[in-house]
Amino acid sequence: MNKYTESIPLGLITIDQAAAKTKVEKLRNGIAVFTNGVFDILHRGHLDYLAAARDLGHKLFVGLNSDSSVHRIKGDDRPINNERDRALALLSLKCVDYVILFDEDTPERLIRAITPDILVKGGDYKVEEIVGYDHVVASGGKVVTIPLSEGYSTTGFIEKIVKTYSR
Repeated sequence: MNKYTESIPLGLITIDQAAAKTKVEKLRNGIAVFTNGVFDILHRGHLDYLAAARDLGHKLFVGLNSDSSVHRIKGDDRPINNERDRALALLSLKCVDYVILFDEDTPERLIRAITPDILVKGGDYKVEEIVGYDHVVASGGKVVTIPLSEGYSTTGFIEKIVKTYSR
């Protein structure tokens, strides 16, 4: 730890803290935006996506799959970076206000607990199929997709690294 990374974990909050912070944001007439993902190896696609999500509101809450969740979804070789390091990387970005770890395979429980004003996912999703869509819309919020930056994916980067350095 150094003076730059010591304070960053302060933005790593619990589900209950996230619920309270979204309520405060709404009382201030602010807009709470939520997205989620693994964010294993941050790349330009992630940065563009997260900045665009933050531009939709006043505070960006990021649900981050725990290590055990990632293992179940992506396989035993993932994540590359552990949950604490992934949270630290996200919280180092100016556009990310809070990170909430979740252990389930989907962020459904987290979304229901915080009820964001705007739920965001990548453009590879159909809006109506996004986990939490029904709850957010029923609560008066909206669900938005953001186009993905072409040519950027964590899986693609891992494949390139393996191909390049396994010779």
